[in-house]
Amino acid sequence: MNSFFITGTDTEVGKTHVTCLLLKFLTQHKRSAIGFKPIAAGAEEAFGQLVNEDALNIMESSNVHAKYEIINPICFEPPIAPHIAAQRAGKEISQIELNHHYKEILSVGAEFTLVEGAGGWSLPINDTEYLSDWVKAREIPVILVVGMKLGCLNHTLLTMQALKTQGVKCVGWVANEIDPNMSEFEANLESLKQRIDAPLLAVAPFAKSKAKLKIYKALTDLLTIKL
Repeated sequence: MNSFFITGTDTEVGKTHVTCLLLKFLTQHKRSAIGFKPIAAGAEEAFGQLVNEDALNIMESSNVHAKYEIINPICFEPPIAPHIAAQRAGKEISQIELNHHYKEILSVGAEFTLVEGAGGWSLPINDTEYLSDWVKAREIPVILVVGMKLGCLNHTLLTMQALKTQGVKCVGWVANEIDPNMSEFEANLESLKQRIDAPLLAVAPFAKSKAKLKIYKALTDLLTIKL
């Protein structure tokens, strides 16, 4: 079984979008894959429980199925920082709890498990711990989603520096074109390729309808897929 943690250079950079595209890429090539969003903040009640739109999209993109509460075990209604949402609900998120839920998703038996984070890399889960602490402790390889917009160079390099400092393995990055009007997209892409010590896996072009990843060899090598 293979697990990858999908993080982003910031919130709203398209982690879910890229996670779903990667899941679909795996399923198209006959690989069993499931998405896992351990923490979500921003939900509505449906079917007698809180559900998050991103988690539902991840479920729909997977070809290995599990109950919603397995895919998204920690869910809060207000769209605010999860540790604050947890405090308001009289709860506390912990690494011990995350380990329990991670064990459950792995027991489903998918060949690939894509774990989507929340917000950016340095996301608090309680007063003393970060989600990144859990990723490091579990030694889950990271895929970084770069939201291609003005300021992405700074956000990306700072995130990569944090990953390196914390000793977390980044196996590659995906450039997500979230701003269709971004000036010098290709120049920025090349600047990132020159400065990031990890391969470019794919580019997700901006698309209002069905988006298709531009695949690089590094991604097929990582997922052991032959095109």
